[in-house]
Amino acid sequence: MKIADLKEFQDGHRFEADLVIVGAGPAGLTVARQLFNTGIDILVLESGQRQEAEAFAALNRVEYDVNQYSNAQVEKRRTHHGRSEAIWSHEDQPYGIRCRGLGGSTMVWAGKSTGFNSFDFSKRSWVPDSGWPVSYEDIQPYLKQAAGVLNLGPNCYDEAFEGFAEARLESEGLKSIFWEFARSKTDHVDILRVGDEFAREDASNVRVLLNATLTKIRTDETASTVEEVEVTTIDGQRATVRATALVLAGGAIENARMLLAANQIQSEGLGNQHDVVGRYMMDHPAGRIAHFDSAHANEIAQRFGFYGEKKDGHSHMYLHGLSLNHSVQEEEGLLNCALYTMEDRSPHDPWDALRRLATRESSAPLADMMAVVSSPALLAKGVGRKIFESDYFPRQVRSVIVNYLVSHNPNFVVSEYQTHGIPHKLSAVWIDAICEQAPLRENRVVLSTHKDPMGLPKAKVVWKIEDQIKQSVYRLARTMARDFERAGLPKPILEDWIERGRPEEAVLVDMAHTMGTTRMSPDPKKGVVTEECRVHSMNNLYMAGGSVFPTGGHANPTLMITALSLRLGDHLREVFSQSHNWQMSAEAETA
Repeated sequence: MKIADLKEFQDGHRFEADLVIVGAGPAGLTVARQLFNTGIDILVLESGQRQEAEAFAALNRVEYDVNQYSNAQVEKRRTHHGRSEAIWSHEDQPYGIRCRGLGGSTMVWAGKSTGFNSFDFSKRSWVPDSGWPVSYEDIQPYLKQAAGVLNLGPNCYDEAFEGFAEARLESEGLKSIFWEFARSKTDHVDILRVGDEFAREDASNVRVLLNATLTKIRTDETASTVEEVEVTTIDGQRATVRATALVLAGGAIENARMLLAANQIQSEGLGNQHDVVGRYMMDHPAGRIAHFDSAHANEIAQRFGFYGEKKDGHSHMYLHGLSLNHSVQEEEGLLNCALYTMEDRSPHDPWDALRRLATRESSAPLADMMAVVSSPALLAKGVGRKIFESDYFPRQVRSVIVNYLVSHNPNFVVSEYQTHGIPHKLSAVWIDAICEQAPLRENRVVLSTHKDPMGLPKAKVVWKIEDQIKQSVYRLARTMARDFERAGLPKPILEDWIERGRPEEAVLVDMAHTMGTTRMSPDPKKGVVTEECRVHSMNNLYMAGGSVFPTGGHANPTLMITALSLRLGDHLREVFSQSHNWQMSAEAETA
């Protein structure tokens, strides 16, 4: 792939392209991928570099009223997000995680993938402004194609998926669901990184320009056609890019901010005649609901942990979870939510004890020494893993071994991912829940009065976790406890707020799955983009990513983002093949 840094060009350089894509995350790179070798000249603009860099961190800062958080929520955010993202702090990003670099969010994601079901596309009377203008059947072909892009296996997201029948738990309140983990195509002991995979591709019609932050969108005098954009390096070097069509794929916060800040002709921003840009913002509030102690941890981990399946010579890895039945949601006015297991290491873990002894940080050296000498097998496994990753093992041999382990012992493989190859003692299994959020107008992104280092208004987030979410998670937890008992499974130890019947005290936080700020709707008073993801009233401006979701379900969004991006790529291919003159009438849409 042709990848360059904007600083390699002279200040004031002018680029030209048929299609400009702003953002090199899973959405933007998938649109480009779908148009490989089509003859359409594509330029992908990425604000960051090949990897995340501290110099760009200030561009990710958002404003949020932190007084809405309890101390427990702040600690939960620091523990959860801080573990997955090195260049992140709760102070700089009190809402969400924003990543700048080739691959976007997939530089730090866990690879956890599943799709929406038909229920998520439906209009639900108890979820305001729910319902998609495209159907589940419309998206199905693209979901299957997206699975190939993300190196996924048999369709766990398909409602017809019947894998692992012996492990399923089906009851009047719960149903089994499965996530799959997107594995790298090149590094068999890592999650798929979209940027790394894309950089290995060879497409003569695609260029990537790094260190190129969008600072202006220039349109014609009617603000209906994009003519060119301005980009700037982190050091202030500028360039312009003239384009036939523009796709914004910068994530839900940035997509909204870019439209709102493009207010040179229309003071309210592009596509915002009806005050919809930035509104209907959603996330997946999540939190801990229960746990199983060491006596039952292994049993639960085996039943509701990880499963491997082999197809066409490749091994695929799945996580077993449970979701609230659709009938219960409808009867009680609840949101779509699901639960899954998380393993917890023992406080007497030998590797932690060894680290404390080696750094002279042990407050109980005798106890730590006993933990080390009592677990020689775990220590030996850790040393063996390091040898396995070394050059002594050829890549092809490693691939065969990992695929075998995924098929026969997926829990071991996932533990390797989660612990970076150092085995740990299991002391408990935690149960976490993730919940859909209703699309509400008051949850939104607006422009701050403060500026970022580029001189642009920062994004300000207005977002809260509503009672409907807390009630849904509470009902999920209570249903799990009841149905586990009926199935003869160990009894979960519920979190205190659930045990006491106090859903209003739920400790839930954002999962950095921001969606909905430029939502899809045929009605420009209810959404920002059409079914084809074109901005209402704009001839050649499109949006890609989770920002176009009308509702968010409980599914991790990357698979659906990839599917919709493939669909947008097909639409753009058709538009360019018809030599569209971009001057179609848009006045009727804004009337």
